[in-house]
Amino acid sequence: MRDPVTAITGITYDRESIEHWLSTSENTACPVTKQPLQKDSDLTPNHTLRRLIQAWCTENASHGVDRIPTPKPRLDKASVLKLMKNLSRHELQIKTLSQLESLAAENERNRRCMVDAGLPRAMLLLIVACFKKGQVSGIQEALSILCFIKIPRSESRVFFSENYKIIESLTWVLGCRVENFATVKSHAASVLKMLVLEAGSGVLERLKPEFFATIAGVLREGITHQGINAALQVLLDACSWGRNRKMMVESGVVFELIELELGSPERRTTELNLGVLSHLCCCAEGRDQFLSHGGSIAVVAKRILRVSPAVDDRATQILSLICKFSGTSRVIQEMVDFKAVPKLCMLLQADCAPFLKDKAREILKSLSDEWKNSPCSFSFLSSLE
Repeated sequence: MRDPVTAITGITYDRESIEHWLSTSENTACPVTKQPLQKDSDLTPNHTLRRLIQAWCTENASHGVDRIPTPKPRLDKASVLKLMKNLSRHELQIKTLSQLESLAAENERNRRCMVDAGLPRAMLLLIVACFKKGQVSGIQEALSILCFIKIPRSESRVFFSENYKIIESLTWVLGCRVENFATVKSHAASVLKMLVLEAGSGVLERLKPEFFATIAGVLREGITHQGINAALQVLLDACSWGRNRKMMVESGVVFELIELELGSPERRTTELNLGVLSHLCCCAEGRDQFLSHGGSIAVVAKRILRVSPAVDDRATQILSLICKFSGTSRVIQEMVDFKAVPKLCMLLQADCAPFLKDKAREILKSLSDEWKNSPCSFSFLSSLE
């Protein structure tokens, strides 16, 4: 423990741990007694225990034990509001942002206090102001703060209704040349994901080609895993609109997704990646771009039965769309050469959802004339007739 506090149930916990428990648990209760606790339950500092811990640390300093510091005074709403006022003073802006970032990183209670003081909105307005001025200083800290404290769902909706420029502003950040670009752009993608999650159809229907071209560029540049996944989630959320799918294809998103998948990303990245690809392959232009990449069929087929049930579903959907609408002799031969046929046959024997087996069976039946000469699939195809 670094800052022992006692709950109203009489049990002592480390402050950060119990505050995190209370803020993230649906049914808050004392972990030991199981008695109910309010999310804003009073937590009394246990000074006696803290002094005992500090004394023990001092006694064991020769063994490499560091003495825990005496906790700082707790942050309150008034203190946050005072710091926020300093943001309007140019000479204090960066220093204040750094202070707020450090406080947000400290603990869950500070983050809740910042949300109550309206800091998420202030940070979003600062990002919009930087965009209008073409100013990058302060952007990194503002995005970092937003990633720490998160944006309340209700606040996202209200902010969109008042200031649509935030989408343009974050798009600008994603395309900027800045120091620590991987971190800054990852944070920008994460903030964009939070906002888009709560955006109404009116927002998603107004996205521009530059938006998707910028995200394609981010996928090409490479940022953190978290940032990549956030960018992919944004694309997936925007896929429901046909005009958005068309703009994604025109921006070269399909090619970048395949290149990303060829790098053997983590499971969640693959799930999101193939989710977007399955939507884009619903249109002819998307399928054409998919097939123009020499590694497309191979990498999708390779993922079947190797990642997760969600990936099996999306990969099979992609192959189904390709076969149904773009199944030329060349494409079919590629599917044989790149082991797509054996993978589909394996799905029929695997312990997977019945609808997946039906989809695989449908693909194999529809093109059996082309595939029946493949020795690896002949016996399976015979059983389907």
